[in-house]
Amino acid sequence: EGASDPLWPWCLLSKPPHLPPAPAQAQIVHAGQACVVKEDNISERVYTIREGDTLVLQCLVTGHPRPQVRWTKTAGSASDKFQETSVFNETLRIERIARTQGGRYYCKAENGVGVPAIKSIRVDVQYLDEPVLTVHQTVSDVRGNFYQEKTVFLRCTVNSNPPARFIWKRGLDTLSHSQDNGVDIYEPLYTQGETKVLKLKNLRPQDYASYTCQVSVRNVCGIPDKAVTFWLTNTTAPPALKLSVNETLVVNPGENVTVQCLLTGGDPLPQLQWSHGPGPLPLGALAQGGTLSIPSVQAQDSGYYNCTATNNVGNPAKKTVNLLVRSMKNATFQITPDVIKESENIQLGQDLKLSCHVDAVPQEKVTYQWFKNGKPARMSKRLLVTRNDPELPAVTSSLELIDLHFSDYGTYLCVASFPGAPVPDLSVEVNISSETVPPTISVPKGKAVVTVREGSPAELQCEVRGKPRPPVLWSRVDKDAALLPSGLPLETSDGKLRLERVSRDMSGTYRCQTARYNGFNVRPREAQVQLNVQFPPEVEPSSQDVRQALGRPVLLRCSLLRGSPQRISSAVWRFKGQLLTLPPAVPVAAEAPDHSELRLDAVTRDSSGSYECSISNDVGSAACLFQVSAKAYSPEFYFDTPNPTRSHKLSKNYSYVLQWTQREPDAVDPLLNYRLSVRQLNQQNAMVKAIPVRRVEKGQLLEYILTDLRVPHSYEVRLTPYTTFGAGDTASRIIHYTERDLRRLTLFVSFPPNSALNTDNTCHFEDEKICGYTQDLTDNFDWTRQNALTQNPKRSPNTGPPTDISGTPEGYYMFIETSRPRELGDRARLVSPLYNASAKFYCVSFFYHMYGKHIGSLNLLVRSRNKGALDTHAWSLSGNKGNVWQQAHVPINPSGPFQIIFEGVRGSGYLGDIAIDDVTLKKGECPRKQMDPNKVVVMPGSGAPWQSRPQLWGPMAIFLLALQR
Repeated sequence: EGASDPLWPWCLLSKPPHLPPAPAQAQIVHAGQACVVKEDNISERVYTIREGDTLVLQCLVTGHPRPQVRWTKTAGSASDKFQETSVFNETLRIERIARTQGGRYYCKAENGVGVPAIKSIRVDVQYLDEPVLTVHQTVSDVRGNFYQEKTVFLRCTVNSNPPARFIWKRGLDTLSHSQDNGVDIYEPLYTQGETKVLKLKNLRPQDYASYTCQVSVRNVCGIPDKAVTFWLTNTTAPPALKLSVNETLVVNPGENVTVQCLLTGGDPLPQLQWSHGPGPLPLGALAQGGTLSIPSVQAQDSGYYNCTATNNVGNPAKKTVNLLVRSMKNATFQITPDVIKESENIQLGQDLKLSCHVDAVPQEKVTYQWFKNGKPARMSKRLLVTRNDPELPAVTSSLELIDLHFSDYGTYLCVASFPGAPVPDLSVEVNISSETVPPTISVPKGKAVVTVREGSPAELQCEVRGKPRPPVLWSRVDKDAALLPSGLPLETSDGKLRLERVSRDMSGTYRCQTARYNGFNVRPREAQVQLNVQFPPEVEPSSQDVRQALGRPVLLRCSLLRGSPQRISSAVWRFKGQLLTLPPAVPVAAEAPDHSELRLDAVTRDSSGSYECSISNDVGSAACLFQVSAKAYSPEFYFDTPNPTRSHKLSKNYSYVLQWTQREPDAVDPLLNYRLSVRQLNQQNAMVKAIPVRRVEKGQLLEYILTDLRVPHSYEVRLTPYTTFGAGDTASRIIHYTERDLRRLTLFVSFPPNSALNTDNTCHFEDEKICGYTQDLTDNFDWTRQNALTQNPKRSPNTGPPTDISGTPEGYYMFIETSRPRELGDRARLVSPLYNASAKFYCVSFFYHMYGKHIGSLNLLVRSRNKGALDTHAWSLSGNKGNVWQQAHVPINPSGPFQIIFEGVRGSGYLGDIAIDDVTLKKGECPRKQMDPNKVVVMPGSGAPWQSRPQLWGPMAIFLLALQR
């Protein structure tokens, strides 16, 4: 369907209204699956929701230009730090909300005018976990059977929100505090979660029974109660364990390991579980009951394995096995000159110490053996072998040469081994001679500064001399960032540090130094290398839209922000891709210029277009893009027009008040007109019209009324300004048909005098959102929205209306379908949005249709939200009232925030459909003179006129309708 001409004439006001930029305002409204929303204290609004349900919060905003919305969250009132990802959308939706997502949610709306608007709401996530019941004994020296003690404690713990209520039962009987001398119920201090303890004093035979702990959050959010039961007997005992192996188990690599954890006590039968620390059980490991099997164990499988037994009696029993898989790696040596004489060289007549170390598991089981020139080293007064030198790593073997002689020169070999184990030996060789000298380190000539381009590999080099040559350790000098994630220096054997794909943040000074192992154990020698990473320039602006009136000059400037090297080697200008050969607009410094400029003497149609400045620094280039034109900026739609939608139910059309301001109208030539395009969604054809304008000023509010728009269709509106240069930028928006949403009115303000509630706030149910009404979740069935075109052709005759109150087949209404499976007394409730009104009296007007011999009842209730939810009956009607629409006016006087509820009750049979339409809420008292019950709206085909809605036809009717607007 399309409108024949959905445009009314354009009217210029003698003094056009000006709309200064308006700061953002915001208000949070709620939807989704909320249990309770406390509205009585606006400064502390709380949204209560069940864990796992869907959270929906909407931030309604006003302001011009249209504010941008950002959602953020804090963990709670004690935290000021924002957490989680911000959401840039007016609607925040969280599926399957978790308890950790509770907290305070903030809606921040800003449009660059004034301070941002910030509103918040606290989300309270409700949940109830399964309770845990444990049995404990009094703290004393227990001998013999566990329950020979006189006192037993049954501890019930649960995590919940809100706090849970506890009920203790023995069998089917509820226990109370101090019920008899043998029962005591109390809440212990310093416990995690909510806990209640049932204390059985001076244990008696009747105390051996079944005990149930029932927890409840009083059905909040529909969360059911939960319970746990424990059977207390005279054999109840805590778990006890023993292991089939020693607590420390040393094995060889490749062996199959089996450890059994044996139960020696516990009633009820304890549950056994194996765990490994740190990390999970090894790949291939199998834990069945109390048996843990690890096939072909490897060195990385070493660690602590825990067997835990639990039966909720006493404390869990735990046994730990420390599994050690024999291994050796990283054999190193050190040469330590005479420490007493503080020497760093090997000299005859001085002492010398050679040290050998391997990393092993178990470390203390490693044995070392020294050889000289292939033969075992013999102990003497001048040759000593020591272990566990306090100045060296643990379990290190040292060979000390006292008063070094020439005959002590030779090759020394240190061999580390696990005696009797199939683990290969590790050895390290040290040559001692007159040529054995401590290391020196230096940077090769020409390698002190390394310059590479970003993304390329780089090699930093330090030369080490000496015998033996130790490894080289590399680290950063001028930055906190380490080369390795562990923070340790990077070791290289040849003195070269190789870096792949360097980045600009890797520029800086690097330190190379000799290691104190696999060489001399002396003060490290070090040197430094400078790494310079060159990268292409970064410029600003990367893109700029330049607007200017025809004939006016323009200066374009491209600036170098950063780069390496930080200088411009060349700057090239292009226009529409073609090279420009122009002298610089301003003098440029001879050395290291930081910008390039281009001046246009006058903007013309020929000089309008894309300009590009390409700046190079010999490493790469970057471009500034300028779009130069004299076209007008886009208009800015005004989204806060009061009641822009005006419906005409008789004709099934609606009109829309379109308002906007022009962005920076003085930046270009004066506006001549606007081109308006209106297209119904899902259709190709669009209505186009030119709207002439006189001089448009900044902030001037322009208005156009679109008419003959078809209910309930939506339209795309495109608006383009025109100047002598031609078409400017287009703005577009979607217009939706929505009946006046009272939620937006009531949640923003308490209704002031002469506010919107004094005007027509009628809900015709023409759009699917049904004016914010919702179906009650606690009733038996739902109201249905339909019209004559969507009716079931097999519907029950002689009940229900054939059309809505307008008599047109397209008009919608709400009704209850009373056919099977509905039963006598079933209720359907339709709940309005929440109204936060301040007036004393309101009037609810609506049309109802109650036709059929089985009609039940139609009730109007008012739900007060001052303290919880309290429903009171305001109006009720029962029985068959004929095949006519009739109107009711119901006065109400809510004391605070309220909702209205339409409740349809099914009668004795299926001929009992009840319908409502055109619901109006007005501030003030109802009309004193009620409608004559005999003056009813008779349905078409009855031969009677429509008396409740007089119709005016011809030019006079059109004139009066125009006046009403």
